[in-house]
Amino acid sequence: MSARKRLRELLTEPRARIAPAVFNPLSAKLAQDAGFEMLYLGGGTLGYLKCCLEANLNITELCQAGIEIRSVTELPLILDAAAGFGDPMHIHHTMSMAEAAGFAAIEIEDQILPKRAHHHVGLEHMVPCELMAAKVQEAVRTRRDPDFLVIARTNAVRQSGMEDAIARARAYRDAGADMLYVGVRNRAEAERIARELPPPFMCALPGHGASVHGMSLDEIASCGFRVLASSICAWAFHRAMKQSYRCLARGEPDPLLAGSTHKAEQNELHATIGMDALLAIERATVEK
Repeated sequence: MSARKRLRELLTEPRARIAPAVFNPLSAKLAQDAGFEMLYLGGGTLGYLKCCLEANLNITELCQAGIEIRSVTELPLILDAAAGFGDPMHIHHTMSMAEAAGFAAIEIEDQILPKRAHHHVGLEHMVPCELMAAKVQEAVRTRRDPDFLVIARTNAVRQSGMEDAIARARAYRDAGADMLYVGVRNRAEAERIARELPPPFMCALPGHGASVHGMSLDEIASCGFRVLASSICAWAFHRAMKQSYRCLARGEPDPLLAGSTHKAEQNELHATIGMDALLAIERATVEK
């Protein structure tokens, strides 16, 4: 089964699954080994890793990252394509690139282009609903693989309110979106989305993943939410690397490695990347 068909199958099940943000092959392998069934290439996460923002990225950079991730895992990979990198005409290029890179789904949001940094501090600059609906319609029309999922995202909840968010989401679904990403902030908003819009839904998973704004994963699933994107591992990566470099600079042991050794961690890394299989190839060929 292709990754795209697998993702569509997962969405039919009455479960909310976490899609952890990944940003390179190693992070994807670690997420896969942890047992996740889908992955999320977040524009925000990749932007941070490049010491810039999602607003500074382009579709080529995202597709390159996707190709590298897809080279080590067959898990469905969802692309956060920000505002789709243009108007309806530009969507053709975005869709063809994303499909060719092997993504299982593409998420497009109703933000202006070029995107602004203020999106990261809660200030949204949104395009008219009609323009976003036209972009969604064109994305659906131009895709070559009908299993390639189109996710329409609105950030209206925190900018213009629930009434506008619901109206926008309904228009995007009418335009052909397969799934709606609505950034709910509490139980009441999640339940209202469930009453007024057709599932499946997607949203961000705050914190460490135990709950979504006080709702258990089962409770949020009962509202039709099927995908929960989490960026928590990006924050953990930043904290761990910052600590490690500072300890190294001061000549102090890294508390994160307490109880372990350089060799033990190297062996763990080799296991993650499949070092034994690579050595076996050499033993069978050039190292006879």
